Amino acid sequence: MPTGVHLRDPRDQLFAAAEQVLRQGGPDALTSRAVTAQAGCAKGVLHRHFESFDAFLAEFVLDRIGLMQAQGAVLRDSAGTGTVVDNLTDALIKLFDPVAVSIVALVTFHNQVRVRLREARPIAGLPVMTELGIILSGYLTAERDLGRIAAGAEVDRLAPTLVGAAHLLFAGLDGLPLWPEDVRSVVASVLGDAVTAR
Repeated sequence: MPTGVHLRDPRDQLFAAAEQVLRQGGPDALTSRAVTAQAGCAKGVLHRHFESFDAFLAEFVLDRIGLMQAQGAVLRDSAGTGTVVDNLTDALIKLFDPVAVSIVALVTFHNQVRVRLREARPIAGLPVMTELGIILSGYLTAERDLGRIAAGAEVDRLAPTLVGAAHLLFAGLDGLPLWPEDVRSVVASVLGDAVTAR
């Protein structure tokens, strides 16, 4: 195991390594040894920058939530352009990449990471899934304000329904490709008559 490798930005390199481990082996493969081996550094490097592996995992998930929020801003900015169903389809495919799906499983089954995330972001619900719901709700609200979603549509109910339906769709893939049309069909079914401009 290399011990003298200097990391220019240890946090970013360790996060990138964790992402690669998740892509290759899923959440069960995510160990401190796997992350540091992927980053090409000694295990002590991780513990020099994070108080524990749980702390590292929580910071990694928060970093990914930040990336999701950036994608959410792009989605919100698309309000009023294209179609609502197509915009949501494209966004869900990006938001539910294999790393995001693995992170949902990680957060679901790793109690200490979930506790740390709730301390960092005290919002109700399952971390990551809740943030995805907030992102979609913001977009749907913007479209409702523009008249492309029905005025009476309950976006705070539609958004988590979309998140749950999309998660079930993507979590069952096990590495198999998903046709965008499958996602589009789910989005159209969930939104139903709420979309006034397709």
